Amino acid sequence: MSDLVPEFLSQATSRLEAIAATAADGGFDDAIDLIVAALDDGGVLQAFGTGHSQAFAMEIAGRAGGLIPTNNLALRDVVLHGSRDVSALGGSSLERDPSVVDELFTVSLINPADVFLIASNSGVNGSIVGVALRAKELGHKVIAVTSIEHTNAVEPKHPSGKRLSEIADVVLDNRAPFGDTTLSLPGDVGVGAISSITSAFIAQLLTIEVSRRISERGSVPPLYISANIPGGDEHNTALENLYRDRIRRTA
Repeated sequence: MSDLVPEFLSQATSRLEAIAATAADGGFDDAIDLIVAALDDGGVLQAFGTGHSQAFAMEIAGRAGGLIPTNNLALRDVVLHGSRDVSALGGSSLERDPSVVDELFTVSLINPADVFLIASNSGVNGSIVGVALRAKELGHKVIAVTSIEHTNAVEPKHPSGKRLSEIADVVLDNRAPFGDTTLSLPGDVGVGAISSITSAFIAQLLTIEVSRRISERGSVPPLYISANIPGGDEHNTALENLYRDRIRRTA
Protein backbone atom coordinates (compact mmCIF):
# COMPACT_ATOMS: atom_id res chain seq x y z
CA MET A 1 0.00 0.00 0.00
CA SER A 2 1.37 3.41 -0.97
CA ASP A 3 1.90 6.47 1.21
CA LEU A 4 -1.09 8.00 -0.56
CA VAL A 5 -3.49 5.96 1.58
CA PRO A 6 -2.56 7.52 4.95
CA GLU A 7 -2.33 10.90 3.23
CA PHE A 8 -5.87 10.54 1.94
CA LEU A 9 -7.02 9.40 5.37
CA SER A 10 -5.47 12.56 6.81
CA GLN A 11 -7.18 14.71 4.18
CA ALA A 12 -10.55 13.10 4.94
CA THR A 13 -10.14 13.18 8.71
CA SER A 14 -9.15 16.84 8.86
CA ARG A 15 -12.17 17.83 6.80
CA LEU A 16 -14.60 15.69 8.79
CA GLU A 17 -13.22 17.14 12.02
CA ALA A 18 -13.69 20.68 10.68
CA ILE A 19 -17.30 19.93 9.73
CA ALA A 20 -17.96 18.35 13.14
CA ALA A 21 -16.48 21.42 14.84
CA THR A 22 -18.73 23.69 12.81
CA ALA A 23 -21.76 21.63 13.83
CA ALA A 24 -20.68 21.64 17.48
CA ASP A 25 -20.38 25.44 17.35
CA GLY A 26 -23.97 25.75 16.11
CA GLY A 27 -23.18 26.11 12.42
CA PHE A 28 -25.82 23.54 11.50
CA ASP A 29 -28.52 24.86 13.81
CA ASP A 30 -30.32 26.97 11.22
CA ALA A 31 -30.57 24.00 8.85
CA ILE A 32 -31.80 21.75 11.64
CA ASP A 33 -34.39 24.35 12.63
CA LEU A 34 -35.74 24.49 9.07
CA ILE A 35 -36.00 20.71 8.78
CA VAL A 36 -37.71 20.25 12.16
CA ALA A 37 -40.15 23.07 11.39
CA ALA A 38 -41.04 21.50 8.04
CA LEU A 39 -41.67 18.09 9.61
CA ASP A 40 -43.75 19.69 12.37
CA ASP A 41 -45.90 21.37 9.70
CA GLY A 42 -46.54 18.07 7.95
CA GLY A 43 -43.92 18.62 5.27
CA VAL A 44 -41.14 16.34 4.12
CA LEU A 45 -37.48 16.84 3.35
CA GLN A 46 -36.90 17.01 -0.40
CA ALA A 47 -33.29 15.98 -1.12
CA PHE A 48 -31.81 16.68 -4.54
CA GLY A 49 -28.44 16.15 -6.16
CA THR A 50 -27.11 15.37 -9.62
CA GLY A 51 -24.00 13.53 -10.77
CA HIS A 52 -22.10 12.10 -7.80
CA SER A 53 -24.20 14.31 -5.50
CA GLN A 54 -27.06 11.88 -6.04
CA ALA A 55 -25.27 9.87 -3.36
CA PHE A 56 -26.05 12.66 -0.91
CA ALA A 57 -29.78 12.47 -1.63
CA MET A 58 -29.63 8.69 -1.20
CA GLU A 59 -27.92 9.20 2.16
CA ILE A 60 -30.83 11.41 3.25
CA ALA A 61 -33.80 9.50 1.85
CA GLY A 62 -34.77 5.85 2.11
CA ARG A 63 -31.93 4.29 4.11
CA ALA A 64 -31.63 2.49 7.45
CA GLY A 65 -31.24 5.03 10.24
CA GLY A 66 -32.66 7.76 8.02
CA LEU A 67 -35.76 9.89 8.32
CA ILE A 68 -38.87 8.46 6.70
CA PRO A 69 -40.54 11.78 5.70
CA THR A 70 -38.00 12.34 2.93
CA ASN A 71 -37.92 12.25 -0.85
CA ASN A 72 -34.99 11.64 -3.16
CA LEU A 73 -35.73 13.93 -6.09
CA ALA A 74 -33.87 12.67 -9.15
CA LEU A 75 -33.59 13.77 -12.75
CA ARG A 76 -34.50 10.23 -13.83
CA ASP A 77 -38.01 10.97 -12.50
CA VAL A 78 -38.77 12.91 -15.69
CA VAL A 79 -38.30 9.60 -17.52
CA LEU A 80 -39.91 7.29 -14.94
CA HIS A 81 -42.90 9.54 -14.27
CA GLY A 82 -42.76 12.12 -17.04
CA SER A 83 -42.60 12.37 -20.81
CA ARG A 84 -38.85 12.25 -21.45
CA ASP A 85 -37.37 9.37 -23.42
CA VAL A 86 -34.87 7.11 -21.65
CA SER A 87 -32.19 8.40 -24.01
CA ALA A 88 -32.27 11.66 -22.03
CA LEU A 89 -30.47 9.89 -19.20
CA GLY A 90 -27.29 9.52 -21.22
CA GLY A 91 -24.44 11.88 -20.40
CA SER A 92 -24.78 15.08 -18.40
CA SER A 93 -27.25 16.98 -20.58
CA LEU A 94 -30.14 16.80 -18.08
CA GLU A 95 -27.89 17.92 -15.24
CA ARG A 96 -27.01 21.07 -17.14
CA ASP A 97 -30.46 21.75 -18.60
CA PRO A 98 -32.44 24.41 -16.70
CA SER A 99 -35.64 23.52 -18.58
CA VAL A 100 -35.86 20.11 -16.90
CA VAL A 101 -36.97 21.82 -13.70
CA ASP A 102 -40.55 22.43 -14.88
CA GLU A 103 -41.19 18.77 -15.58
CA LEU A 104 -39.34 17.60 -12.46
CA PHE A 105 -41.61 19.68 -10.24
CA THR A 106 -44.68 18.51 -12.15
CA VAL A 107 -43.95 14.81 -11.65
CA SER A 108 -42.69 15.07 -8.05
CA LEU A 109 -44.64 14.84 -4.79
CA ILE A 110 -44.10 18.35 -3.45
CA ASN A 111 -46.24 20.13 -0.87
CA PRO A 112 -46.13 23.69 0.48
CA ALA A 113 -44.63 22.75 3.86
CA ASP A 114 -41.65 20.90 2.37
CA VAL A 115 -38.06 22.02 2.82
CA PHE A 116 -35.41 21.44 0.14
CA LEU A 117 -31.92 20.10 0.81
CA ILE A 118 -29.81 20.44 -2.34
CA ALA A 119 -26.26 19.11 -2.74
CA SER A 120 -23.86 20.15 -5.47
CA ASN A 121 -20.09 20.40 -5.18
CA SER A 122 -19.85 23.12 -7.84
CA GLY A 123 -23.29 24.61 -7.22
CA VAL A 124 -23.51 26.09 -10.72
CA ASN A 125 -25.16 23.58 -13.08
CA GLY A 126 -28.48 24.47 -14.67
CA SER A 127 -30.73 21.89 -13.01
CA ILE A 128 -29.25 22.47 -9.55
CA VAL A 129 -29.68 26.23 -9.65
CA GLY A 130 -33.04 25.86 -11.39
CA VAL A 131 -34.46 23.59 -8.69
CA ALA A 132 -33.26 25.98 -5.97
CA LEU A 133 -34.81 28.97 -7.73
CA ARG A 134 -38.11 27.19 -8.34
CA ALA A 135 -38.29 26.03 -4.74
CA LYS A 136 -37.74 29.59 -3.52
CA GLU A 137 -40.34 30.93 -5.96
CA LEU A 138 -42.86 28.50 -4.50
CA GLY A 139 -42.10 29.63 -0.96
CA HIS A 140 -39.94 26.71 0.20
CA LYS A 141 -36.86 27.08 2.37
CA VAL A 142 -33.65 25.83 0.74
CA ILE A 143 -30.57 24.36 2.41
CA ALA A 144 -27.46 23.99 0.25
CA VAL A 145 -24.52 21.63 0.69
CA THR A 146 -21.70 22.77 -1.56
CA SER A 147 -17.98 23.47 -1.77
CA ILE A 148 -17.52 27.15 -1.02
CA GLU A 149 -13.97 27.04 -2.40
CA HIS A 150 -15.06 25.45 -5.67
CA THR A 151 -18.28 27.35 -6.30
CA ASN A 152 -16.60 30.72 -5.76
CA ALA A 153 -13.93 29.81 -8.32
CA VAL A 154 -16.24 28.96 -11.24
CA GLU A 155 -18.82 30.81 -13.32
CA PRO A 156 -22.53 29.99 -12.97
CA LYS A 157 -24.05 28.05 -15.88
CA HIS A 158 -27.69 28.95 -15.19
CA PRO A 159 -29.23 31.84 -17.20
CA SER A 160 -29.89 33.65 -13.93
CA GLY A 161 -26.17 33.99 -13.35
CA LYS A 162 -26.61 32.67 -9.81
CA ARG A 163 -24.93 29.97 -7.78
CA LEU A 164 -26.74 27.58 -5.44
CA SER A 165 -24.98 29.26 -2.52
CA GLU A 166 -26.46 32.61 -3.52
CA ILE A 167 -30.03 31.28 -3.49
CA ALA A 168 -30.18 29.07 -0.42
CA ASP A 169 -31.44 30.22 2.96
CA VAL A 170 -28.70 28.18 4.66
CA VAL A 171 -25.37 27.10 3.16
CA LEU A 172 -23.30 24.22 4.54
CA ASP A 173 -19.72 23.93 3.27
CA ASN A 174 -18.67 20.37 2.43
CA ARG A 175 -15.01 21.46 2.72
CA ALA A 176 -14.02 19.96 -0.63
CA PRO A 177 -11.19 21.77 -2.44
CA PHE A 178 -11.44 23.23 -5.93
CA GLY A 179 -11.71 20.30 -8.32
CA ASP A 180 -12.70 17.94 -5.47
CA THR A 181 -9.45 15.94 -5.47
CA THR A 182 -7.10 16.06 -2.49
CA LEU A 183 -3.97 14.28 -3.78
CA SER A 184 -1.66 14.73 -6.77
CA LEU A 185 0.03 12.13 -8.93
CA PRO A 186 3.00 12.81 -11.21
CA GLY A 187 2.02 15.17 -14.02
CA ASP A 188 -0.25 17.10 -11.66
CA VAL A 189 -3.02 14.51 -12.00
CA GLY A 190 -5.62 14.85 -9.23
CA VAL A 191 -7.01 11.87 -7.33
CA GLY A 192 -8.72 11.25 -3.99
CA ALA A 193 -12.06 13.00 -4.46
CA ILE A 194 -13.55 13.94 -1.11
CA SER A 195 -16.95 15.62 -1.53
CA SER A 196 -18.98 12.38 -1.41
CA ILE A 197 -17.40 11.48 1.93
CA THR A 198 -17.84 14.89 3.54
CA SER A 199 -21.34 15.36 2.17
CA ALA A 200 -22.44 11.96 3.47
CA PHE A 201 -21.09 12.98 6.87
CA ILE A 202 -23.14 16.19 6.70
CA ALA A 203 -26.24 14.19 5.75
CA GLN A 204 -25.79 11.97 8.79
CA LEU A 205 -25.15 14.89 11.13
CA LEU A 206 -28.37 16.54 10.00
CA THR A 207 -30.32 13.29 10.41
CA ILE A 208 -28.86 12.70 13.87
CA GLU A 209 -29.55 16.20 15.15
CA VAL A 210 -33.06 16.44 13.72
CA SER A 211 -33.88 13.07 15.28
CA ARG A 212 -32.37 14.16 18.61
CA ARG A 213 -34.49 17.31 18.64
CA ILE A 214 -37.64 15.28 18.04
CA SER A 215 -36.67 12.71 20.68
CA GLU A 216 -35.91 15.35 23.31
CA ARG A 217 -39.47 16.63 22.98
CA GLY A 218 -40.73 13.22 24.03
CA SER A 219 -41.66 12.02 20.53
CA VAL A 220 -40.30 9.03 18.63
CA PRO A 221 -38.43 10.21 15.52
CA PRO A 222 -39.74 8.57 12.33
CA LEU A 223 -36.64 6.60 11.37
CA TYR A 224 -36.09 3.59 9.15
CA ILE A 225 -34.58 0.42 10.54
CA SER A 226 -32.80 -2.02 8.27
CA ALA A 227 -35.15 -4.04 6.11
CA ASN A 228 -32.67 -6.90 6.52
CA ILE A 229 -33.41 -7.49 10.21
CA PRO A 230 -36.51 -9.24 11.63
CA GLY A 231 -39.49 -6.90 11.66
CA GLY A 232 -37.75 -4.30 9.53
CA ASP A 233 -40.20 -4.36 6.64
CA GLU A 234 -43.20 -4.20 8.94
CA HIS A 235 -41.80 -1.28 10.95
CA ASN A 236 -40.86 0.68 7.86
CA THR A 237 -44.10 0.05 5.99
CA ALA A 238 -46.21 1.13 8.96
CA LEU A 239 -44.36 4.45 9.22
CA GLU A 240 -44.27 4.99 5.46
CA ASN A 241 -48.05 4.66 5.46
CA LEU A 242 -48.24 7.72 7.72
CA TYR A 243 -46.75 9.75 4.86
CA ARG A 244 -48.69 8.13 2.03
CA ASP A 245 -49.01 10.40 -1.04
CA ARG A 246 -46.16 12.57 0.31
CA ILE A 247 -43.15 10.30 -0.23
CA ARG A 248 -42.07 8.08 -3.09
CA ARG A 249 -39.75 5.08 -2.99
CA THR A 250 -38.29 3.52 -6.12
CA ALA A 251 -35.69 0.82 -6.66
